[in-house]
Amino acid sequence: MLKNTFGKKKYFTLKVENDRKQQVVKEEEDMLGSTICPGCSTTISELELLRNHKVCPDCRHHFNLSVMERLNLTVDDGTFQELDSGLSSYNILNFPGYDEKLSQAEKNSGFKEAIITGKASIGGCPIILGIMDTRFMMGSMGSVVGEKVSRAFEAAINLKCPVIMFTASGGARMQEGILSLMQMAKTSAVLEKFNRCGLLYISVLTHPTTGGVSASFASLADIIIGEPGALVGFAGPRVIEQTIKQRLPEGFQQSEFLLKHGMVDMVVDRTQLRETLVRLLRLHQGGVNG
Repeated sequence: MLKNTFGKKKYFTLKVENDRKQQVVKEEEDMLGSTICPGCSTTISELELLRNHKVCPDCRHHFNLSVMERLNLTVDDGTFQELDSGLSSYNILNFPGYDEKLSQAEKNSGFKEAIITGKASIGGCPIILGIMDTRFMMGSMGSVVGEKVSRAFEAAINLKCPVIMFTASGGARMQEGILSLMQMAKTSAVLEKFNRCGLLYISVLTHPTTGGVSASFASLADIIIGEPGALVGFAGPRVIEQTIKQRLPEGFQQSEFLLKHGMVDMVVDRTQLRETLVRLLRLHQGGVNG
């Protein structure tokens, strides 16, 4: 009888502890709220979404990440050092309303431009990193974005290390006119210089990567990785359909479609992306283990 009594007490204690843990989780979920997946319409708690790297557990839809979220998921802890943080755009053409748009974009994103660049390491491998953020004027490429990308590759040449770019862009910065369009040639030119040094460049195409970014440095990498479901192309599907007056194939311009037609090298789920990058970097270093 004593044995059975002690057994019940132990079971009761464990049950209380589990109930407390479940209560804490429920309180955290209630505080964060929930969201509806645009891919499958499933209601997902924000807590579960964060734990799953912002990937829907049902349909694997990849939600957009902020710069800081991308950094936390990708680079080794405490290794990121931002480069050229003082560069910011200004209204060089006196375009109406541009100053206000720049100010609002900075408030939305917390950054001075649509891309941050810096030095970091992934799996112990030193790299130069660039991450675009669509919260800053839809990640459009103006003069400063092109300049920061170019400086990032120049820094990698000096340090003799690989470059990884996470791209996300809605097109050119129309408020800067021809100066924005010139960034395609500028970034492509510095990439040719980088390529001649025999260094590794990995481009990760996230949703969406369009316009001048897709037509320049995003598509000129040694290895091009697409996140699942990412829209990648120069013009959007609706514009193309209206232009050619034809219905486009199912999934046109998505990562999986581009993989099938040889435009990207692999499509990698976000939950496996860091591991994939580590393997590629170590392979480039000669298969160093660690």
